[in-house]
Amino acid sequence: MTAVSRVAIAGGGVAGMAAAILLAEGGVHVDVFEQKPDPGALGSGITLQGNALRVFGRLGIWPAVQEESYSFDVLGIRAPGPEAPVLAQIPDQRTGGDEYPATAGMYRPDLARILTERAREVGANIHLAATVTSFAQDDAGVDVTRSDGRTDRYDLLIGADGLHSGIRSMLGIDVAPHRTGMGIWRAFVPRPESVTHTDLYYGGPAFIAGYCPTGEDSMYAYLVEAAQDHGDLGETERIDLMRELSQGYGGPWDEIRTSLTASARVNYTWFTAHLVPDAWNRGRVVIIGDAAHSCPPTIAQGAAQAAEDALVLAELLLARHAVDAALWEEFHARRLPRAKAVVEASVQVGQWMLDHDRDADVPGLMYRVGSLVSEPA
Repeated sequence: MTAVSRVAIAGGGVAGMAAAILLAEGGVHVDVFEQKPDPGALGSGITLQGNALRVFGRLGIWPAVQEESYSFDVLGIRAPGPEAPVLAQIPDQRTGGDEYPATAGMYRPDLARILTERAREVGANIHLAATVTSFAQDDAGVDVTRSDGRTDRYDLLIGADGLHSGIRSMLGIDVAPHRTGMGIWRAFVPRPESVTHTDLYYGGPAFIAGYCPTGEDSMYAYLVEAAQDHGDLGETERIDLMRELSQGYGGPWDEIRTSLTASARVNYTWFTAHLVPDAWNRGRVVIIGDAAHSCPPTIAQGAAQAAEDALVLAELLLARHAVDAALWEEFHARRLPRAKAVVEASVQVGQWMLDHDRDADVPGLMYRVGSLVSEPA
């Protein structure tokens, strides 16, 4: 007998859908409540490291992800300026093991669709345009009320509802994302034939200029700068500003720049980070993924850490006979130190850039994190 037979999940992102897939496969009744009417409607690209791909293998979605992504095993470093010379090509760590590539770039809505389809395939119930509005728990279960007014009883409620988690707030956890001082321009554009892996340009008008192929004909490009308030800009102004900032970079950026049009869906967001430093559960309600921790994308571990949260939680719920203190102790022992190390390293990389610290050991830090996440969660 498993620790749970009925589970409600608030949020249909990577963490929520991964948990839904694993629990439903294990015979648990799962209801997922996702506030968006279509979780795959918006987004640009996402960089997935090998440890994320390893979890996707366990979810049974790696073949579909592989088919709809672009994989590579090397990271390029280029200099800024019109010539953009290649300074180095560095073999990337295969953090998921030899059976998975080091990195895969993907169109984020495609990943959302694949996760949703798999969750439905294994029997999870996906309720779109629905949220958890309140809950009341006791020692035996949780009464969950959703936006249509219906209340149902579950053994556990998982809050996987993102950065601005409503479940986290309802639990009274007073931790929220804070800005780290950087902002990022992103655009989804056609892939130049010369782009076969991620290249990073350090310095120039931006801290980082980079791109990641997401398919044979697509990629996303990004520019990281000191955080600014661009919230009131219209589409044309956003495009013009990203074009202007990109002028300091040659090579494939000369072709990317011509693709920065309305179809590129240029957007700007701030880097933020947070970590709930103690227990992620209060009784029979637990938060995972971006609800519990988040980091800037400087080492591309956000989706991987969310997926690992779901994997570890599901493994314990399916292997144990009770939702008790021992289960939560093991969950936090396996997840909190790892998430903390990733969040701190991600913030540190950005801070070194903000401080213009030329002695910073960025490669060493990234190697240490890569070694950590190469070990299964």
